[in-house]
Amino acid sequence: MENIGKSFSNGTVALEHMSLSVARGSFVSLLGPSGCGKSTALRIISGLTRPTAGRLHWPAGQASAAGGKSADVGFVFQEPTLMPWATVFDNIYLPLRLKGVSRAAAHNDVMEALQRTHLDGFENAYPRELSGGMKMRVSIARALVTHPKLLLMDEPFAALDEITRFKLNRDLLELWEAYNWTVIFVTHSVFESVFLSNRIVVMAARPGRVFGELAVDEPYPRDEAYRTSSTYARHCREASQLLQAAMESTQ
Repeated sequence: MENIGKSFSNGTVALEHMSLSVARGSFVSLLGPSGCGKSTALRIISGLTRPTAGRLHWPAGQASAAGGKSADVGFVFQEPTLMPWATVFDNIYLPLRLKGVSRAAAHNDVMEALQRTHLDGFENAYPRELSGGMKMRVSIARALVTHPKLLLMDEPFAALDEITRFKLNRDLLELWEAYNWTVIFVTHSVFESVFLSNRIVVMAARPGRVFGELAVDEPYPRDEAYRTSSTYARHCREASQLLQAAMESTQ
């Protein structure tokens, strides 16, 4: 992202002079208060929203004023956004169906996505029969079934209880390592960002912009031993201090 700006017709400036480079294969969290433009940044990267200033540069020297790379991008929203009338299989199959892939040709990819997200045996269930955590697993499976290179996640676990959230955090890291994704993950949680990320980008609001960064140079896989370690606590303090400074800069 090079000097990205986004203003809305009501005069709100969501982003201004936002520049961010993301390395292939990294796990980057965007951390910041509500209204700092984190979700807007994701939507611009995905091509769902056009910036009003700046450019996006993609690998191989390609640059675009808008996303334009949706075929290589998976998006997991804060809500699972499942079709209530469709089975789990058909919800996961949806993006392939929209690309013209037959149900038979998509079968193995959908079943692999089910297995990878620990949903084996639930392919014929309906969303109303699933817990909140399982619905989010379906949403993640739907994103990974297209084999994206870049996965964008907009606070996907915010509405879940702590135990389910911790479990999905671990499962997400397992998927990230298995598929070698590049992940950009939006969160309000310092603790979640430190557990998941190898790089935390703290944003400030009014207007939204990058305020500072923090590297989390801890090895993967990460487990509950890491979550209770002194190094985890230290990184959480550092991230909290940087977030507090970002919030004070907008007051």
